[in-house]
Amino acid sequence: MGRLELVVLSLTCCLAVVSAAKLGAVYTEGGFVEGVNKKLSLFGNYVDIFKGIPFAAPPKALENPQRHPGWQGTLKAKDFKKRCLQATVTQDNTYGAEDCLYLNIWVPQGKKEVSRNLPVMIWIYGGAFLMGAGHGANFLNNYLYDGEEIAARGNVIVVTFNYRVGPLGFLSTGDPNLPGNYGLRDQHMAIAWVKRNIAAFGGDPNNITIFGESAGGASVSLQILSPHNKGLIRRAISQSGVALTPWAIQKNPLFWAKSIAKKVGCPLEDTAKMAKCLKVTDPRALTLAYKMPLAGMEYPMLHYLGFLPVVDGDFLPDDPVNLFANAADIDYIAGTNNMDGHIFTSIDVPAIDKDKQSVTEEEFFKLVSGLTITKGIKGAKSTFDIYTAPWAKDSSQEAKKKTVVDFETDVLFLVPTQITLAQHRANAKSAKTYTYLFSHPSRMPVYPKWVGADHADDIQYVFGKPFATPLGYRAQDRTVSKTLIAYWTNFARTGDPNMGPSSVPTHWYPYTVENGNYLEINKKMDGSSMKQHLRTNYLHYWTQTYQALPTVTGQGAAPVPPTGDSEVAPVPPTDDSEVAPVPPTDDSEVAPVPPTDDSEAAHVPVAIGF
Repeated sequence: MGRLELVVLSLTCCLAVVSAAKLGAVYTEGGFVEGVNKKLSLFGNYVDIFKGIPFAAPPKALENPQRHPGWQGTLKAKDFKKRCLQATVTQDNTYGAEDCLYLNIWVPQGKKEVSRNLPVMIWIYGGAFLMGAGHGANFLNNYLYDGEEIAARGNVIVVTFNYRVGPLGFLSTGDPNLPGNYGLRDQHMAIAWVKRNIAAFGGDPNNITIFGESAGGASVSLQILSPHNKGLIRRAISQSGVALTPWAIQKNPLFWAKSIAKKVGCPLEDTAKMAKCLKVTDPRALTLAYKMPLAGMEYPMLHYLGFLPVVDGDFLPDDPVNLFANAADIDYIAGTNNMDGHIFTSIDVPAIDKDKQSVTEEEFFKLVSGLTITKGIKGAKSTFDIYTAPWAKDSSQEAKKKTVVDFETDVLFLVPTQITLAQHRANAKSAKTYTYLFSHPSRMPVYPKWVGADHADDIQYVFGKPFATPLGYRAQDRTVSKTLIAYWTNFARTGDPNMGPSSVPTHWYPYTVENGNYLEINKKMDGSSMKQHLRTNYLHYWTQTYQALPTVTGQGAAPVPPTGDSEVAPVPPTDDSEVAPVPPTDDSEVAPVPPTDDSEAAHVPVAIGF
C-alpha cells in the first residue's frame, strides 16, 4: 500500500510540473483562447502554441481594418487560418480567404512554471506585397514560419500573422477615395494587438521587436517610420528589404488602379465612382485582374510590381526618407544577402543560370538601362562603365555573370539598405544600429556553383529549419542557424546582439557612417568576420556620382503604360533618350544640367530614384 501511495504521489508531482508549464486558457480583449501545449525534445521544456487568433474583424474590401468584436466561450486556437486572398502561382485562380486577419503565438515554457516578461518577436512575411502568409509555405505540415525553434532556443515569444496583399492590400487611387496601404494597416493592427494582449501570454509589452524579410523587411522599415506606431515597437530587424528600396513605394498608384478598374468594368475618370465600384466588385476578380509577367518582359521585373505601399499623407505622411526621426529610439538591424539579386537577375537575364549560355554586353546594358531609366542614357552609360571596368582583367563568363548579379543586388537591396542605415544612424538618439552581410551559399542544386546566398536563403536558418528537419541539412547549416537565432534573439532581449543568454561566435560591433562596420554571417565565423565599408566604391557611385546626373523623366518615374487589356506591361518610353539598346559611343546624347538639389554633397546619403 505504501508503494502505491508513493507511485500516486510521484504521478501527482509530475502532473503538477506539467500543468505548471502550461498556460491553458488565456484571457484576451476578445475573450478566452486555448492553444496546445507541446513538449520539446530540446532540454525537456514545453511550448504553448496558439494558432488562428483574430486580431481584427473580418475586413471589408479596400477599407481599413477594424477591431474585432470578440467572441463567446473559449476560442480553440489550434489550427492556422487561411491566408489572405491572393492569386495562385499560376495566376489563373485564387486561394485564401477575405476573412484572414489572424495571428499565431509560440510561448516557450520552463519545466516548472510558466514564463513571464519574455521579449516578443513579431514576424512580417515577404512576397513582393503580392503573396504570402503568416505560416509560410509548407511541405508535409512543415511550415516555413513555424516559430517553435526560435521561441525555444532564444527563450522569446514569437508571433506571426496574415496581412492583405495584392490589389486587396495595396490598390490606391492616390487620393482619399482609395488611400491604399490596407496591408500596412493590417500589420499595424497586429502589432497593436500584441502590445495590448501579450502580457497575458507571458510577454513583455514594452519589449517588442518586429522582424521580416524582403517585402516583410521593407514593411518592418515602413512600420518604424510611421507615426502610427509611436510607442509600440522597441526594436526592428529588416532582412533584404527596407523602406528606401525602389520596389517599396508605388509612385504612380492611379495608373495601376485604372488598370484594375478597366479589367473589371469600373469607371476610370472619376476616382470617387471608381472606388465605389471597386469596393463592390468580387474580390477574386480584383485579385485576378493583375498578373505579374514572369517571362518576355521588355523591362526589368521591378517595373511590373504594381501594388505596393504608397505615401498616403497619413500612415506614411511623407516620403520615407523624411521620416527617420520617428525611428530615433528604435534599435535597428538591417542587412542583405550577398547575392540577393540573383533570383531577379535570372528572370531579367535568363542566361545567368545556364552554363552553356553567355551574357552579352548588350544584354547587360539593356538591364542597366531599365534600372537607371530616370537618369536617361547618361545614367545608363555611367553605370555600365563602372560595373564593367573589372572585365578588362577578367572577362570570363563567370565573372560577367557575377557582375550582373552584383548590379541587381546593389540596386534592389544593398545600396538602399546602406542609405537606410546611414539615415537611421544620423537620426538616432538612444537607438543602436547594426548591419550584416549573409553569405552562406545557396543550397539550390540547379544553381551554378558560384552563386552565393540568394534572396530568402536566410529565412530557413532564422526559423531553425536545420534543427526542425535535421535530415535535410548538414552540420554547418545548424551552425549558421544557431548563430542567427542567437544574434536575433539576444538583440530582441537587450538591443545588443552580443548580450543575452545565447552565446555568439564573435562580437558584432555597431554601425556608424564613419566606420561602416558590418558582420559577415556564414558557417565559419571569428574576429575576421567583422568587416568595414561594404562595396564602398559602388555606394559612393550611386549616392554621389549617379545622383548628381540630371533626371530626364521626372522623379521616380517608371515606364508603365500598358499595351493592352491582357497584361499590365510597359512599352518603350516616348523619348529615345531614356533607353538605349547598346552602349553609346559618346556623351553627346544628353546635355548635362545642374542637379536639382545639393544632396550629393551631404554627409549622409539620401534615397535614389532608380
